[in-house]
Amino acid sequence: MDVILTNRGHKVYRTTLSGLGDRVHLASKEINLTTHITDVVNTILFEQLDEVILVGHSYGGMVITGVMNQIPERIKQAIFLDAAVPNHGMSALDLWPSMAKHPVIDGQVYFSWLQQDSLPPHDVPQSLATFTESVSFDNPKAQALAATYIPFIDNETAARLQSTIDPSWKNALSRNWPVHPLISDHNAQRSHPKELADLLELVTRTASK
Repeated sequence: MDVILTNRGHKVYRTTLSGLGDRVHLASKEINLTTHITDVVNTILFEQLDEVILVGHSYGGMVITGVMNQIPERIKQAIFLDAAVPNHGMSALDLWPSMAKHPVIDGQVYFSWLQQDSLPPHDVPQSLATFTESVSFDNPKAQALAATYIPFIDNETAARLQSTIDPSWKNALSRNWPVHPLISDHNAQRSHPKELADLLELVTRTASK
């Protein structure tokens, strides 16, 4: 996904969150949402980035919400890809209570979709504390930032139903954010990377007008 955007002339920074991806060797039950927010904030600060288009997928919506709240002056726009859209004081578990069904071992959540002994890159367990810690979104400057919600949907009929029951979708609508559905599974960055890249470019062009 980032290769497509880079080849189109965009500068892309992909922060690997502590304990995940190629930083899985740092996994610990002490890692929480604040840790992940700090991972992204520090990328922006240490790379001296401004006018950032902040993109978060799934749980990443929790992370970029916290980033928006901390350094809104560095953010131009936020894009939530089939992502959590929490209100101030909400945790990921508040939005997704069904996550509690997954087993927890030594403070790590073992999702049902994990594939044991698969070759990297692959999904890994994630610290429970990242799901239970609430996020702050009470900074008026953060609340005023341009933001877009891009839900990944099975079909248009499903979208109409989902928009009325999905708390993240409902929160986006309540904030008058533009909503641009994309027909895809939950991981469009893997299954529909070109279509997603096209939509990201469209959304950023529209917001800049």
